[in-house]
Amino acid sequence: MMRAYKFLLRPTVRQAQALREMLADHCSMYNGALQERRDAYRHVSKTGIRYGDQSAQLKEIRAFDPERQGRWSFSSQQATLRRLDKAFQAFFRRVKAGQTPGYPRFKGVGYFDTVIFPKDGDGCRWDSTPHDSRTRVRLQGVGHVRVHQHRPVRGRVKTIAVKREGNRWYIVLSCDDVPAEPLAPTGAVVGIDMGTVHFLTTSDGEHVVNPRFLDAAAEELAEAQRHLATFPMRTRRRTKAHRAAARKAARLHAKIRRQRLDFHHKTARELVRDHDVITHERLNTAGMTKAPAPRPDPAKPGGFLPNGAAAKAGLNRSILDAGWGVFLAILANKAESAGRTVIAVDPRNTSRTCPECGHVAKENRVTQAKFQCTACQFAANADHVGATNVLHRAGLVLCGVA
Repeated sequence: MMRAYKFLLRPTVRQAQALREMLADHCSMYNGALQERRDAYRHVSKTGIRYGDQSAQLKEIRAFDPERQGRWSFSSQQATLRRLDKAFQAFFRRVKAGQTPGYPRFKGVGYFDTVIFPKDGDGCRWDSTPHDSRTRVRLQGVGHVRVHQHRPVRGRVKTIAVKREGNRWYIVLSCDDVPAEPLAPTGAVVGIDMGTVHFLTTSDGEHVVNPRFLDAAAEELAEAQRHLATFPMRTRRRTKAHRAAARKAARLHAKIRRQRLDFHHKTARELVRDHDVITHERLNTAGMTKAPAPRPDPAKPGGFLPNGAAAKAGLNRSILDAGWGVFLAILANKAESAGRTVIAVDPRNTSRTCPECGHVAKENRVTQAKFQCTACQFAANADHVGATNVLHRAGLVLCGVA
C-alpha cells in the first residue's frame, strides 16, 4: 500500500528564513518557466516548449544565479518544472474535452507553498530511525531541521514534500510498501447515510452529530475578514497591519481545517474498528455544491428570475463544512490498512425508497427528518431509512445482483 505521513517541522529562526527563501526561489522559477512558455507559444512556435526543453536549461540557470537558484536541490527544481508541465497538460486536456480551460496562472509568493523532492536522499534526506521525538530531516540549503514525529513511519520513503501552512511548516512523506495492519473480524456490517443535520446516520439507527466547525467560528471569522477588507487595494500586502490581518484570518481557517480533519479521523477510526464491511453512497459533492444556473426573465431583457441561489448557497456551505469527500477518502484509507471492506453504492432514491415494501416516491420523504411510505404507511427517520437502503444495495452488489 501507499501512504502519506505528515509531520510538523520545528525550524530555527534562521532555518525558517531559509525555507521562505526556498519557496520564493522555486516560485520565481515556476513563474519564469510559465512566462517562457507563453512567449514561445506566441512568438516562436505554436507547439511551444516542453518540460524536457526547460529541464535542460537548469544547469545554465544554476550557474548564472548561484546565490538564488544554485543553492537548492536540482531534483526539486525539476519537480517544480514538472508541476508546471502537469498544469499545461491538464489545460490542453480540458480544451479537447470542451470544458472551461483555465490557463495556468502566475503564482504569488504567498500562494506557492510546496516544494517537492522526488527521491529520498537527493536534496532531502529523511532520518529513518525508529519513532523518536528528536528526528531530523536534512534539506539542501537549509540544514538539519527538527521534526515532531508523532508516529512511526512504515514502508519505504519515496518522495518528500515541504509545505507551508500559515506560519507552520510541515513535511509530507509519501511511502510505498506500507504493510497492512489487519484488525480482528467483528462480523458486523453497516450502512451510513451522510447528511448536514447529522454528520452521518448508521443503519443501526445511530446518529453522529455534525460539529459544524465553520458555523462555530463564523462570527470571529467574519470579524477578521471584515477587518481585512477595510484596507484599500493600493495598500494591500504593503503594510504591517494588513499582513497581520491576513495572518489572523488564515489562522482561523487553518484551525477550522485541523478541527474538521481530527473529527474525520476519529469518526472513521470508530467505524473501521467496529465493522468488517462499511457501505456508503457514491456522492458527487462537486455536483451537489454547484451553484444553480441563472434564469433569464423573458419579460425583462437583461433581467433574471429568482433561482433559489441564496438558499442553495447555505446548503452548499453546510455540505462543504461537513467535508464528506475528505471523510470518505480517510475512511477508505483506514479500511484498507485494517483489512476492512468499503463499498460505494448508487445514491439515487435511497431516501425515497421504502425499506419494507420497496415503494419509491418523492412523497415518501415528508420532511427532512421524517419518512412515511405512501403505500404501506411505514414511518421512520429519513436518514435511518437512507442508511438501511444503502446497506441493502451493498448486499445486492456483494451477491452480484446489481
